[in-house]
Amino acid sequence: MTHSATTESRRGHRAAPDPRQPEHGRRRRSERRGKRRRGRIALLTLLVLVLAAGGTGYWLYSDLNGNIEGVDLDKALGDNRPEKLPTSGQNILVLGSDSRSGANASLNTGKVSGARSDTALVMHIPEGRAQATAISIPRDTLVTRPKCTKSDGSTLPSAKRVMFNSVYSLAGPACVVKTVEQMSGVRLDHFVEIDFAGFKGLVDAIGGVTVTVDEAIHDESSGLDLEAGTHKLNGTQALAFVRTRHGIGDGSDLGRIGLQQQFMIALLSEIKKQDLLGSPTKAYKIADTLTESLTTDSELASLTKLAEFARSMNGVDPSTMETIMLPVKYDTADPNRVVPAEPQATQLWKAIRNDEEIPASAKKSPATGG
Repeated sequence: MTHSATTESRRGHRAAPDPRQPEHGRRRRSERRGKRRRGRIALLTLLVLVLAAGGTGYWLYSDLNGNIEGVDLDKALGDNRPEKLPTSGQNILVLGSDSRSGANASLNTGKVSGARSDTALVMHIPEGRAQATAISIPRDTLVTRPKCTKSDGSTLPSAKRVMFNSVYSLAGPACVVKTVEQMSGVRLDHFVEIDFAGFKGLVDAIGGVTVTVDEAIHDESSGLDLEAGTHKLNGTQALAFVRTRHGIGDGSDLGRIGLQQQFMIALLSEIKKQDLLGSPTKAYKIADTLTESLTTDSELASLTKLAEFARSMNGVDPSTMETIMLPVKYDTADPNRVVPAEPQATQLWKAIRNDEEIPASAKKSPATGG
């Protein structure tokens, strides 16, 4: 090749095809070169964006970080807690708050004063972080509430036979943690709470979540109207899906727990498969939505700590997650309420405490919700 031909090629002019090379071979090499160029351009573009952000990067981080509300469990609960066993397993209490204040007021969730733990489940991630178990606690369960310190510093006395979801409204999330620890004997490492608006925003930010229902669900109270089959739910539909109860089972809280567990697995699966790092805009939108609606224990109350915790759980596969409802039976004095069924509940909590396999007998609930 002459000097002039070489110069022309470097200036971007395409050299004549080599007739000795098959056409499809030349095409594959051209595609590989194009991909490498696009990859370099994307990398350079990302670098420019990071450099251009400059001082705004810290501002964005601080803005999101400041959204998260943290609760110091050690300070709120004191030393009267179950022993932390020598295992790397983790137990997290996940709460869904049904507050109607702030951004939640416009979500067509009814007009109820205060807030309750509309959804409560204990996530057990065993040592090795391979398979998780989610245990739902029915909101209508009658429990013994321990003595708690309220957010204003006053003391809430212990009481028997109170509804589980009332504990949150009377004394806040720390008292819910203390109640679950007392009834289970399980030391909770963390708690995470998200409200209606945060839940809806998360589902919308990731583009919806797909679920399949075997039977049609029509519930005027929650606004859910689904025919049997597969549906991709937006945030509003998803909120109605996890709250509906009049359109399924016997209309009690027990009937909707199955839908909540189904949706949780579908949501976690969707989050896991999405490449958030490939979309900084979507990642920021999700972080902004969540942090405004998130309350955690103080050990998780920052973006850095949340990210570290999420990375440690990366090996957990939502498709293998086991979902269980705390075994309960209908209360003899009030059939609209339930109480933990024995010996199943004791067997279940013992297995969680010791990081052991849960016996099949501990998963059977006399009260099924129809």
